[in-house]
Amino acid sequence: MTPRGVDASEDTAPPRTAQGAHGGAPVGSAGTGGTGDAGRAWAMLALLAGAELLGMSPWFTGSAVAPQLVARWSLSAAQVGGLSTAVQLGFVLGTALAALLNLADITPARRYFTWAATAAAVANAALVWAPDYPVALATRALTGLCLAGVYPPAMKMAATWFRARRGLAVGAVVGALTVGKAAPYLWRVIPDAGVETVVFASSSAAAVAAILVALFWHDGPFAFPSRRFSWGLVGEVVAAPRWRLATGGYLGHMAELYAYWTWIPAFVAASAVAWAADPAAARSPWVGALSFGTIAVGGLGCLWGGVVSDRVGRERLVILAMALSGVCALAIGFAFGRSPWLLAPLALAWGFFVIADSAQFSVLVTESVPPHAVGTALTVQVCLGFLLTTVTIQMIPPLVAWAGWRAAFALLAVGPALGIVSIRRLQAHARRERAIAPSA
Repeated sequence: MTPRGVDASEDTAPPRTAQGAHGGAPVGSAGTGGTGDAGRAWAMLALLAGAELLGMSPWFTGSAVAPQLVARWSLSAAQVGGLSTAVQLGFVLGTALAALLNLADITPARRYFTWAATAAAVANAALVWAPDYPVALATRALTGLCLAGVYPPAMKMAATWFRARRGLAVGAVVGALTVGKAAPYLWRVIPDAGVETVVFASSSAAAVAAILVALFWHDGPFAFPSRRFSWGLVGEVVAAPRWRLATGGYLGHMAELYAYWTWIPAFVAASAVAWAADPAAARSPWVGALSFGTIAVGGLGCLWGGVVSDRVGRERLVILAMALSGVCALAIGFAFGRSPWLLAPLALAWGFFVIADSAQFSVLVTESVPPHAVGTALTVQVCLGFLLTTVTIQMIPPLVAWAGWRAAFALLAVGPALGIVSIRRLQAHARRERAIAPSA
């Protein structure tokens, strides 16, 4: 029998030698698990990362054009937050349906990704013709539902080409999608860029992603076995103790992440106004550039997290990243209304560490359940995490109204603190398993 959490192809792969306790690369390998086809593996990873960057660009389109929509429909701060929350809820519905129907484990990844990215491009473009706010919310929710077939499957796709360097591979994919989510903020800084420019640029990017995967993607030698549909697969996943603990850490991470991503541009703009004592400062070029940078820098964070996790272990990297991210959440309020030279480094540091551990939660999940359940395990994990984000995103405007921007972000540090507790329990569980294994 294939051990729980190990690829079926492991039985026929070359033996590992001089490998670290946490899955580091074997000596002499290219880091792909000893396949002998390292060049093709890295090429496939580059293709997937590029497709993920383009395919996830519709995510924050509504938030990026929020200033124009506020002027058009006189939206409140809570309604602006609703543009992001609608995407999250749509994504939650999409992942829930995918998990119940086992889509990620019974549908070929290339086909699943291609159709989902194409549908996301169409749903996102519909925002241009939305006649009012409720219809706009519907288009954002539909976009999120479609993106449920772009994000979780990509992590499984990357894992088919990598085993020893799986942390770096999934980190590269998550880093790419992080930059992709930031892209609409970059397009917004184009002179005279309106709603149409930003929305159509995002939709075009998603359409290109679908074409790239449809034409060029192939699963690697460590592909996970397909299985027939089963109503009980979700229950099998949830029953795994390691999956529950890894997901507990992920929920702490997600409680912080999307609230930060959604509201850091507003925080930066409000800080600029307070510093300059001029409402026009919110439209300064550096505000848009920093808003993009605070999210996009997470791409580098993901790569750093992947490299470090493959060397020191997933759990240790996750604990370090969550601790540093939580410190940033507590500290950034002190930079509000101060010089951009003080605000920018702290905001960028938070953007780096807040996402640096994200991919490793996914890798921990791929290693915590049987191979035939990996796609569903990732989908359920992501579904729960994004459901939580709908609460934390909407939590920020009331906090700002009550305590101001200087204190609003500090509460987000609770998420990483609880996540660290769960991952420490995962470490203890792993130690117990290793202690029992020799006598089993």
